[in-house]
Amino acid sequence: MIVGVPRETFPGERRVAMAPSVVPSLAKSGLDVIVEAGAGAEAGYPDREYAAKGAKIVTARSDLFATADVVVQVLCYGSNDKTGQADVPMLRSGQVLIGFLRPFGALGPLQEIAAKGVTSFSVELVPRSTRAQSMDALSSMGTICGYKAVLIAADTLPRIFPMLTTAAGTITPGRVLIIGAGVAGLQAIATSRRLGAVTSAYDLRPAAKEQVQSLGGRFVELPIEAKDAEDTRGYAKAQDENFYKRQRELLGKVVAENDVVITAAVIPGKKSPLLVTAEMVKGMAPGSVIVDLAAERGGNCELTRPGEKIVEHGVTIIGWFNLASSVPYHASQMYARNVSAFLMHLMKDGKLRLDTNDEIIRETLVTHGGEVVNKRVREFFSLPAAAGNQEGG
Repeated sequence: MIVGVPRETFPGERRVAMAPSVVPSLAKSGLDVIVEAGAGAEAGYPDREYAAKGAKIVTARSDLFATADVVVQVLCYGSNDKTGQADVPMLRSGQVLIGFLRPFGALGPLQEIAAKGVTSFSVELVPRSTRAQSMDALSSMGTICGYKAVLIAADTLPRIFPMLTTAAGTITPGRVLIIGAGVAGLQAIATSRRLGAVTSAYDLRPAAKEQVQSLGGRFVELPIEAKDAEDTRGYAKAQDENFYKRQRELLGKVVAENDVVITAAVIPGKKSPLLVTAEMVKGMAPGSVIVDLAAERGGNCELTRPGEKIVEHGVTIIGWFNLASSVPYHASQMYARNVSAFLMHLMKDGKLRLDTNDEIIRETLVTHGGEVVNKRVREFFSLPAAAGNQEGG
């Protein structure tokens, strides 16, 4: 089977779906890799490195799509709403597509992919299980985003993070609050601590307390309790508006005490919960910084403008997304390992297996046989049950 790696076309996207390092292991499993010329250039992987590892370089994008049995992308059409549609005419029936599809974003792109007869897998839907850990691209990219969010905050803040004792006197350390201690939040805690800031974190899941403390952060405990804080996949569950209202009241004082607030509370398939109000921003010291990692889904801060950096009440609010693309070398390396592990899991005796009794395959399979088959996706868009038995669950 031939695995094709096209160049990413989303504006500003610098990652590539496969790094040269994974090509030999795929070859051992009977998979040939073809790469569109220049696909890895912006991530720091020139064509010659792919060729040295045994991949074939293809000049024309159309030739790559025509030849590949499996197309692996970072941002497939669906998550790439700017230029992704241009790839749809090149897809063909029976082809396999793997990448970020944003399955809870819009139904139209998924139906277009399905109509081409493509079997697509969404890496966002990889279950948070021990078996699937090596394939968890969301966690990999979350790790990069958490790290980068702290660097952006430190670069923007007009103060330094560490405490310094100098001939000019003692400089007190910066104070950083992370709201949402998932993968991105935990990496933000670790990075903030390394830079010397006094770091605290809040999460509605009680289980997060131990993880925060293990990284040297202080866990902020609020006198409210979330009902059913975590789903079976380990993600935070949405709460009712009364809970969020009380949470905002209690968080206001904590937010005002910090120089930097990094919000990373994302609920899959839902709008980001509002955690930092305009009033809370007003209460922060001039020069403070908010980095909103939930900006793509509306943001955790009321004043966030998705994709922008603004100043309100003397506070800089950064709502950039796709931060993983700003560290393309290692983001691509991690993503390539996730996707190659997923590919190896899908293959048996050199052929693709669609065993929907396997949780990993069942949960990630989005389109097959001309329709959207994933159960969660169909329920999200209020579609009736899929006709075939390939339904994800």
